[in-house]
Amino acid sequence: MITTSARHDILSRKHWIFDMDGTLTIAKHDFDGIRRELGLPEGLPILESIAKLPDDEAAVINQRLDEIELAVAESSEPAEGAASLLENMLQQGKKVAILTRNNAINIEVTLKAAGLSEFFHKDNLLSRECAPPKPAPDGIHQLLDVWQGSINDAVMVGDSIHDLDAGRNAKTATVYYDTKGQFIHKEQADLCIRHLSELIG
Repeated sequence: MITTSARHDILSRKHWIFDMDGTLTIAKHDFDGIRRELGLPEGLPILESIAKLPDDEAAVINQRLDEIELAVAESSEPAEGAASLLENMLQQGKKVAILTRNNAINIEVTLKAAGLSEFFHKDNLLSRECAPPKPAPDGIHQLLDVWQGSINDAVMVGDSIHDLDAGRNAKTATVYYDTKGQFIHKEQADLCIRHLSELIG
């Protein structure tokens, strides 16, 4: 159980980095189905599996992955409380960004479909083309460099182990968002939440 002071420390931080799919938007990706369609090994991360393939084969699969992800992006819906949270954070002068394993085009399409575009500056939207994908910490460090922010004043928020590991690797605070409250990766999180409104300090 997190202490009141530790919770206050996290909520008072000024630099917030969010996962996109399944965190700021309602989760719609069927990752097992995507692996089957792409002919990738079960249970292994998709991007890492593709990276191990020969270049010509990887190019074909990446193109199909982009098509699948775009279809999901076009039907994106905001997670409950996402807009209110982001608006509140900006009103408090906090910095907000997205770090996703998705591609750049799909960030734009997703945010537009979900009605969340207005909350983000384009320079604060980092895709897998901008930095090595999570769990690598590079994207977090890249954002903090631009913001001239400290890891001690930063938070990584997400719904997957990739998000939490990225935060851990970058040495920021980590928030685990799980609407079901199962929190199977809670050992990697400083704070576990079921609703985004819990982050309104």
